[in-house]
Amino acid sequence: MRKKNSQNRGFTLVELLVVIAIIGILVGLMLPAVQAAREAARRMSCQNNLSQLSLALHNYESTFRRFPSGYLHKYGPTGSPEETANHMGLAWGAAMLPQLEQSSVAQRVDYDRPLWDDANREARDISLPVFLCPSDTYSDAAFVYRDDSITPAERYAAASYAANWGPATPQVNLDATPLASEGVFFRNSRLRVSAILDGLANTLAFGERHNGPIPQSRSTAGGHTVFENSWIGAVRDVDELDDDHAHMVLFETQYRPNQIDGDDKGLAAPHTGLCQFTLCDGSVRAITEHIDAKVYDALATRNGKEVVEDY
Repeated sequence: MRKKNSQNRGFTLVELLVVIAIIGILVGLMLPAVQAAREAARRMSCQNNLSQLSLALHNYESTFRRFPSGYLHKYGPTGSPEETANHMGLAWGAAMLPQLEQSSVAQRVDYDRPLWDDANREARDISLPVFLCPSDTYSDAAFVYRDDSITPAERYAAASYAANWGPATPQVNLDATPLASEGVFFRNSRLRVSAILDGLANTLAFGERHNGPIPQSRSTAGGHTVFENSWIGAVRDVDELDDDHAHMVLFETQYRPNQIDGDDKGLAAPHTGLCQFTLCDGSVRAITEHIDAKVYDALATRNGKEVVEDY
C-alpha cells in the first residue's frame, strides 16, 4: 500500500510574486480614492471656515450696522522717519475676532498702535485655525515676513483667506489706488449692506489664497514669487514705507483664480481647478479657474449693475 504524502505544500516563488503583484495593484487602485476622500473632507472643512467667516461678518454688521474695513490706515506724525507709513493696518480678520469667539486674541491687540509696533507682536504671531484651509500646506504654521533683519523678526501669522477689493487694471488696483475700490473691502471702508446694490447673493466677500508659489511661466510676478497672505492686517515694508501691502488681506479680480502669470493681488487655492468663496449673503460657492473674466469681475463689484450669468 502506497503511503500518502503528509508534507504540507507551500507557495511557489511564482505564486508569491503573483500575490504581491495583485496586492500592489489593489493598493495602487485604492490610494487615489483614499486621497480623493481626504481632499473632499478637507474641502468641507474649508467650506465650514468660510461659513464661520460669513456668520462673523453678519454678526459684526448687526452690531455696528456696517461691514468691517478692509484694513485701517492713517499716516504717521509729520516729520517723523516713518511719516508715509501706515500707522494702523489692522484688517477685517482682526476686527471680527470677537464674532469668531476669539476675544482672548482680540484682547492682545493694541488698536491704538501700528500693527508693526512691538505691542502687537504677540497677537500677530498667533496662528488661528479658522483662517486656515486644511489643504493649504503653505500657510499652516507659516508667517509673512516684513523685516527679517531684526531679532525677533517682524512677522505675521499666515492665513488662507482674503477679502474682495473688486475688479482692477494695471493702473487701478488695490496697491496703487487703494481707495478706488468697486468691491466691498478697501482702505478704511465702512460700507453698509445698503451699499451693495448688485445684491448680496451676487457679490463676493471672501476667497481662498494660499502662501505658496504664484502660478507663473516667468520668474517673478509683481516683484514676488509667492503670495503674502495674513489674517491680522496689511503692513508697510521697511524698504517701501508708502506701500500699504493691501494684498496681505485683500484680493482683486484682474486675474482669475489660479491663473498663470497673475500676481500677488489675485487668488490661488490649494484645491485642483477651483477656488472657494463666500458671497455677501453668507453662501459658499466653488468657482472654477475657467470662469469668464467678465463674470468674475461682475461678482466683485458692489454696484456695477451687471447681470451675472450662471457660473
